[in-house]
Amino acid sequence: MHPLPQSLAEVDVSINAGPLARPVAAAAPFVCFQGVQKTYDGKTLVVENLHLDIAEHEFLTMLGPSGSGKTTCLMMLAGFETATAGEITLAGRPINRIPPERRNIGMVFQQYALFPHMTVRQNLEFPLRVRCVPAADIDFKVKRALDMVNLGTFGSRMPAQLSGGQQQRVAVARALVFEPALVLMDEPLGALDKQLREQMQYEIKRLHKELGLTVVYVTHDQAEALTMSDRVAVFNNGVIQQLAPPADLYERPENAFVARFIGENNEISARVLALDGEMCEVQSDGGAVLRALNICAAAVGDAVRVSVRPERVHVLHAPRDGWNSVRVTVRQLVYLGDHLRVIAQSGEGTELIVKIPNGGLTVAVDVGSPLVLSWKPADCRALK
Repeated sequence: MHPLPQSLAEVDVSINAGPLARPVAAAAPFVCFQGVQKTYDGKTLVVENLHLDIAEHEFLTMLGPSGSGKTTCLMMLAGFETATAGEITLAGRPINRIPPERRNIGMVFQQYALFPHMTVRQNLEFPLRVRCVPAADIDFKVKRALDMVNLGTFGSRMPAQLSGGQQQRVAVARALVFEPALVLMDEPLGALDKQLREQMQYEIKRLHKELGLTVVYVTHDQAEALTMSDRVAVFNNGVIQQLAPPADLYERPENAFVARFIGENNEISARVLALDGEMCEVQSDGGAVLRALNICAAAVGDAVRVSVRPERVHVLHAPRDGWNSVRVTVRQLVYLGDHLRVIAQSGEGTELIVKIPNGGLTVAVDVGSPLVLSWKPADCRALK
């Protein structure tokens, strides 16, 4: 997590919108990373040769584990970090050498970064006053921004008098009050509890749609990314592993890291026996022969990881013709209301998980009982 701003000017990233607010062409990317690299020690690349185009009005999420480079990319875009190599453009104009206060970018931090000695209204007035907005316009803009986040009657309150969710709404309103060209959000909901987080996800997405914002959002929460984004860039070790809409990431991961990081995933170590068009036949470490989509273009003899989502797996007493089947022993049953979670173990010790909708179980399942797990070959992917 990037530290909080150290000065008032850093809290909102723009003082003078200037010409950056005007895209050069409808077809051009609004934000563009071109061969961007970042190193702090001159040896290890925190961000490695990043090429990324973001469309105007898009909601793009940078998702990944801690240390994957996603926050560094956001901070280079904001101007709080300097790229070691490459170029970042906003609305067609290079911004590497433009200071943060002149990039016309709104910023929302996890810790809110509200001025504790100012009222809610004064917090929202501040970015307008430093931009020399006429006094006659300030009241209108502040009222409109508070109404956007459903806090129209909270202007006279101090931040300490607000709940965490209300403080985050104020932080969002302050980032929007000066109508920035771009809004950046760095783990903005990480300090909220589950219910508030889900509520704020809806509110931020609503504002994105209603106002036509361009949003770049950083999180390590995969559910948050899938819920809110138009596209998600999955980072690991400073490199984008896959860039795609949420459904594509979940249903069609391109490598084993993405399959593991996005949602739950069953993974079976195997080796390729034969190729058949887009499919391949593999043998698991336990001896089971399976068919899978050959996503990684593996050759005969290659080691692969067969990936299948838990909800695609069926619990049976005997193998089903034409389907992949693995014999297992049930280790645990977890009732989760809307579904039953079956945790089983194959002969070679691989743990497999099955999600069965409530009422969808067709065979008796008890801890310790032997079963067969089966799934369609088209529902699994051979990955590296």
